[in-house]
Amino acid sequence: MSSSRETAGTVQPGWEANKAITRNAIVETAMGLVRAKGPGGFTVDDIAAAAGVSRRTFFNYFPSREAALVVSIEDFLDHAADQFLSRPAEEPLVDSMHQVLTALADPIHLAAMAEVYGLAGTNAQMNRFQLEGWENCADRLVAAIGQRPGAGSDPLYANALVGSVLSSGKAALSQWYRRTGGDVTEESLVLLRQLLVDVVGYLRHGFTR
Repeated sequence: MSSSRETAGTVQPGWEANKAITRNAIVETAMGLVRAKGPGGFTVDDIAAAAGVSRRTFFNYFPSREAALVVSIEDFLDHAADQFLSRPAEEPLVDSMHQVLTALADPIHLAAMAEVYGLAGTNAQMNRFQLEGWENCADRLVAAIGQRPGAGSDPLYANALVGSVLSSGKAALSQWYRRTGGDVTEESLVLLRQLLVDVVGYLRHGFTR
């Protein structure tokens, strides 16, 4: 019995790793196809074939090709939410939320997210999925604020704070897209990071200039 439990314990991590590998392969393949053919130039079958998986396997991971394409934005926002969750519970909420925007400027996650954000601006279905990603991030943050001592008594404050921070992040992305047309280069990423840093400053100083 002990041997059986040990085997199960060692198999599970490998199974999870294989799931992650398959998921990443699908995402990377979808991104390669969208770069080569544009958002509407390929099908789920094309992604599955190029990734070396079945159509059924694809749908085990994603409900549509657009969902596979916006993973970078979801991961980007999850990273930002994780930064908030890692902050000390006694830290002022506004200071913790500033860390969310600071995390959005993390260059490790910025390039892939910026590319997908630009693509979403040209495809209605992708745009819908990326907007859902922002909404899910907001829900996570509001729920996390509610778990902090003394913070859950004012849901209006929590929702307003989260809405302000994420709207500021989206404003920076929107301004970046207007200035660059969504072209992801080293120079344009420097601009995007600066815009995100700027909105952190605006929030810290109550939008006084």
